[in-house]
Amino acid sequence: MDEIVKQAMAKWPNVPHCYGWLALDARGAWRMRDEAAQRAGAPGDKLTNAALVGFINRNYLHDERGCWYFQNGPQRVYVNLEATPFIARTDPLAGFLLHTGRPLGQVEQAFMTDLGQVILQGADVVAQVDDRDVAQLLPCMELDGAPVTDDALAGWIEHGGDEMLLRHGGKAVRIEHLRAEEVAARFRFIMQPQLPG
Repeated sequence: MDEIVKQAMAKWPNVPHCYGWLALDARGAWRMRDEAAQRAGAPGDKLTNAALVGFINRNYLHDERGCWYFQNGPQRVYVNLEATPFIARTDPLAGFLLHTGRPLGQVEQAFMTDLGQVILQGADVVAQVDDRDVAQLLPCMELDGAPVTDDALAGWIEHGGDEMLLRHGGKAVRIEHLRAEEVAARFRFIMQPQLPG
């Protein structure tokens, strides 16, 4: 957390929290959701200012409820999540790079949903792989000891079955089948935080 944020929190400890104004989309973009976007259920405008995006990334945290927020000075700005709390992209050096710029590190668990989304877990981070990068993972996947084919993958997504592995960083990680609607409960995060009460 930035030092300036810590100082603001100490100076103004009782600033009300903000809900619904900030979102993280499934490709790792921060989106500002004004009142019109909130009323329409729209994703909001993509934030492109590098300094602002960097500030949000450095001050992105979660509370005890599993709600993720951006600590904006003394105020918590809770984040609506389109997917998971982190979004990962493939990176030739880091392996997987999170939308915050941090490397994911060692993949400890891998999942594929019934919608074809790839979810990775490493240490305390859960990240959905950006859908534009999923195809790059196919050469790293094996189904029943053989390279996965498109048809075999489609069948596995629909029905589960044989063991599928993700080979990454010199390690083979079993890919578990998971329904998309179960992801938030499985990893204990809230997709759309609400004011408690």
